[in-house]
Amino acid sequence: MKKPILCGIALLLLAGCSDSEVGDVSLGLFTLKDIKLDSMIDPVVTGVTCHVASVEADLSLSDPSDSSISCRQTGEITAQMIAQIDKSKSGEVVFKKSKSIFLKSMKVRRIYDPKSQTLMYLSYSTKETSGSFKHSLSTVPLWGTEAYVQPSQKAQ
Repeated sequence: MKKPILCGIALLLLAGCSDSEVGDVSLGLFTLKDIKLDSMIDPVVTGVTCHVASVEADLSLSDPSDSSISCRQTGEITAQMIAQIDKSKSGEVVFKKSKSIFLKSMKVRRIYDPKSQTLMYLSYSTKETSGSFKHSLSTVPLWGTEAYVQPSQKAQ
């Protein structure tokens, strides 16, 4: 009888774990909410690592929508990588995490700004909370990387 109960508890604990989770900060003794820190390497531009902090409510039906993101160059960024990315104005989703059983999720979308040669990473929730959609932005300039294209000199 004890073995099935222990196995059930272990499965519940493991269900909250993530391969990308690198930190977990409790918000206090009298709350079931924690700040989870996830690390994500861009699957195409592998020289970029993003860290996302989001509030999660253990044993709750839904999680708050607040999140923040910080992305940095952590390796080589090549012109071949930039050639492979979606360059549309809406970019592409590079990371997605379920936030509740009610189809709410947190997504990270990569959008390329060709004028400034900058990668923008937008973290946002897919459900409206308290009258607004929560979001956060981080940028990674290509300046100083192999992928940066020197602007042509203006004629004098």
